[in-house]
Amino acid sequence: MFYDHQQIEKKWQKYWEENQTYKTSDNTDKPKFYVLDMFPYPSGAGLHVGHPLGYIASDIYARYKRHQGFNVLHPVGYDSFGLPAEQYAIQTGQHPAITTEQNINRYEEQLKKIGFSFDWSREVRTSDSSYYKWTQWIFIQLFHSWYNKNTDKAEPIETLIRQFEEKGTEGLNANQNDELNFTAEEWKTASDLDKEDILLNYRLAYRAETTVNWCPALGTVLANDEVKDGKSERGGFPVFQKKMMQWSMRISAYSERLLQGLNTLDWPQPLKDSQEYWIGKSQGAQVKFQVEGHDEIVEVFTTRPDTIFGATFMVLAPENPLVETITTDAQKVEVDTYIEETSKKTERDRMSDVKNVSGAFTGSYAINPFSNEKMPIYISDYVLMGYGTGAVMAVPAHDERDHRFAKKFNLEIKKVVETEEDVQEKSFDSKDSVCVNSDFLNGLNYSDAKAKIISEIETREIGHGTTNYRQRDAIFSRQRYWGEPVPIYYKDGMPYTLPTSALPLELPEVEKYLPTEDGDPPLGNAKNFAWDEVNQKVVSTDLIDDKTIFPLELSTMPGWAGSSWYFLRYMDPDDDEVFVKKELAAYWGQVDLYIGGSEHATGHLLYSRFWNMFLKDRGWINHDEPFQKLINQGMILGMSAFAYRIDGTNTYVSKNLAGEYHTQQIHVDVSLLKGTSDELDTEAFKLWRPDFTDAEFILEDGKYITDREVEKMSKSKYNVVNPDDICEEYGADGLRLYEMFLGPLEQSKPWNTQGLSGVYGFLKKFWNLYFNGDVFEVSDEEPTKAEYKVLHTLIKKVVYDIENFSFNTSVSSFMIAVNELQKLKCNKRNILEPLAVIISPYAPHICEELWSLSGHGTSIEFEKFPALNEDYLIEDEIEYPVSVNGKMKFKISLSAQLSAKEVEDLVISNEKMQQILEGKTPKKIIVVPHRIVNIVI
Repeated sequence: MFYDHQQIEKKWQKYWEENQTYKTSDNTDKPKFYVLDMFPYPSGAGLHVGHPLGYIASDIYARYKRHQGFNVLHPVGYDSFGLPAEQYAIQTGQHPAITTEQNINRYEEQLKKIGFSFDWSREVRTSDSSYYKWTQWIFIQLFHSWYNKNTDKAEPIETLIRQFEEKGTEGLNANQNDELNFTAEEWKTASDLDKEDILLNYRLAYRAETTVNWCPALGTVLANDEVKDGKSERGGFPVFQKKMMQWSMRISAYSERLLQGLNTLDWPQPLKDSQEYWIGKSQGAQVKFQVEGHDEIVEVFTTRPDTIFGATFMVLAPENPLVETITTDAQKVEVDTYIEETSKKTERDRMSDVKNVSGAFTGSYAINPFSNEKMPIYISDYVLMGYGTGAVMAVPAHDERDHRFAKKFNLEIKKVVETEEDVQEKSFDSKDSVCVNSDFLNGLNYSDAKAKIISEIETREIGHGTTNYRQRDAIFSRQRYWGEPVPIYYKDGMPYTLPTSALPLELPEVEKYLPTEDGDPPLGNAKNFAWDEVNQKVVSTDLIDDKTIFPLELSTMPGWAGSSWYFLRYMDPDDDEVFVKKELAAYWGQVDLYIGGSEHATGHLLYSRFWNMFLKDRGWINHDEPFQKLINQGMILGMSAFAYRIDGTNTYVSKNLAGEYHTQQIHVDVSLLKGTSDELDTEAFKLWRPDFTDAEFILEDGKYITDREVEKMSKSKYNVVNPDDICEEYGADGLRLYEMFLGPLEQSKPWNTQGLSGVYGFLKKFWNLYFNGDVFEVSDEEPTKAEYKVLHTLIKKVVYDIENFSFNTSVSSFMIAVNELQKLKCNKRNILEPLAVIISPYAPHICEELWSLSGHGTSIEFEKFPALNEDYLIEDEIEYPVSVNGKMKFKISLSAQLSAKEVEDLVISNEKMQQILEGKTPKKIIVVPHRIVNIVI
């Protein structure tokens, strides 16, 4: 019977939509299972075949869990705020909302074609005001919270105010920007403005001057993970370090919990390692150094206080505020020039550039509090303001980077840890030795010396032992238009939150999407964007009088805001009263399976964990961690095509002749190749782009052969394969099976369209099992033991594969089972109906059709997954190879129920064995049950 995949797939996609087959109820009688894909950003290019890989895997698992009787939440939505739509708006004037809507419609059309079992009724979009109302609400709760280190959680700001009213800062143990000290009396007599300023020092969402990655071309601040090699990831524009007033999130308060929480998660180890490194916990001491001729002190954090006697110079971060104060007139030009150069590097670049050494001398000296020797103070880009105190004591004998710095600037290198190595030539960084040249530390090992020096530092009141974290607070404002407005207005220069009843604060219309002429963010162009405090509503900016009508915050939230809590909104997407009902959050709990790319390790995955912990602290949800199990899918790589252009010409030489010329390799769109070959359609190439119209070709054997190379699938490399084309020719079931068949989920693998024919052939074979010619024919006759064995072998394998995410080996098993059933000419209902259920998570359309043709009026989706019966896998007979003196002589079939002694007796009495023995008695007989018989004569 002809397998018409197009008609079948359209029919069932229509059925699923009309019957809302995948609509999830909040019925709490069933056990729940929450399967989620990382939030897609709807780009203008739509999906290519690399994008659905993770979605197909999660869809198989979601369908499998439904077959197991779970209430499965498998939603979809869009992370729809983002730079690309805004850049397009700047270029064309088209509102980003229109572009985003068009892109989402394209995405949905493609996703539905592939047959995903998403609950579309729960779809969310971060750019919908009904959604970002709650993103703004969470921001307000963060603003009105502080982190109490004593209870180790976030608490309402009212509890902090109560502490100030009763005790001032006495006994306070809080995460803060600066350590403040005041009495209850001082708090009570402070002005309202001063009180607000003090509270900003503790709020979890706060505004402060921060060094940021500023991208002038994009007109915005970028997060560290949005910058690569000193340029913006989006567009490749230069990025500079700049000090600005910015909103920040106090994620640093959660560093230890974020670190410890990793131990409870089933995540790939490399991803956990990335977060652990990013958080960067280290234990050591904070020590104060006097600066000669100045009242200022330099405070450093060091993980090796035991080496303090070897500290011979000091290095400050170029952006350390002390630099301006302590730099001498003679050194000012050199220092200012160096600071300017450093501003062109991002923190990430500075951290990763371990080979190059640079710096400038400030002209000032610190005094070593233990050796009392003068230490020249330098600045260098290897010291970061955001880590520790923005200053390091340099011990060149025992730190590789300090050593390189000392050699470059001819500074003293003093050995304080015993070693035979010449520390003048190479640093000795080991902790497995004892202190020397260190006064009262001499002879002590690392642990004892560290404890003793910290005790001495504390006794002298010049510092204390401490734990430090590399992780900085997350910058939370962007100078862009297309993002969530921050629900803040300014009175006397101080930020205040809008009342929650006024939410959402909607994104206003603007005439242009660029910053204003005064350098304000694009929202500064809005005519209707001021806050009327009396009437509690947004009014015209012309009415601002700073008495009752005040300016609103002009920055918008970063791209990660909406994606930091979306997994919670899916639980209760239409609720107008709360972001999620507590009982629904308790029922759905953590995401049980989360699939997405590893590139989000130190961005989205860290911010989501932070927001989730905060919401738990404040009592709105019950679970600490959002994502229990996480899988990073690999990439599907494209097979790029290249032509060779002869330098300085518009002539292109075929691959195997290119070595005879000086050429430049250029990407060619793979759609310009003939069929599945490497031959370029030269006429199509000329029509592709105007600069190729008059192209000439040097051919080999009358053909232009392109070079091919496997690389990342991307529009810029012209190697993208559209899934719509694959669905048209091979069907969505073919695409789904092939993407799984390519290899292990976590590995990257190259796409090859030719490989689809094998999977399509399997689907046709599977289809025809149910037909006799053109007639659907399934028999109610009882299957044979051999047929049951094929089915239950498959059940065992597929259950193991799905639960271990080995989807590629399942597809191989389907092929083997269908081939065996075809040989057995099996058309038994008791085999073919369970077979359709087993294959349906992978190929749902064809299985729905076969299930329907078998006489069922309901979807296959909620049928119970076939149970394994191991009895069918027990062999009746075993074919034993019989070896004599190590050589296999013959095989004998014997009952599987026989004991080793019975097998031995039957082999010895066998006619062939008697001929071999020629009357001799065997010296040794070894029977390995169900495997082999070895005889030594």
